[in-house]
Amino acid sequence: MPALVTQASQVQCPHGAVVTHVPSNTRVLAMGTPVLVATDPNTIAGCVFTLPSTTPSPCMTVQWTVPATRVKVMGQPVLLQSSVGLCKAATQAPQGPPIVGATQPRVQGV
Repeated sequence: MPALVTQASQVQCPHGAVVTHVPSNTRVLAMGTPVLVATDPNTIAGCVFTLPSTTPSPCMTVQWTVPATRVKVMGQPVLLQSSVGLCKAATQAPQGPPIVGATQPRVQGV
């Protein structure tokens, strides 16, 4: 089973920029940090992706499309290390999937 994603987990856009989530959940913690849910607002800072036409098109946000199916926090599905999402530019153009790296190792879900 994949691990739950918390605010302390490492999530990046496909170009290596860091995704920062603002957790709406403050009650459920894993290893002392809030567990993230699919609807939590997020931002991506520092993406340097440029289109072939030399037009900057950095990733700005992640839209999570496949979160957990059985585990919920406050009625919202949590994010798992195996969750699927899509990074998007300011124009809402798809940029590729986010990369979920290090997560907390103790709590797992489906």
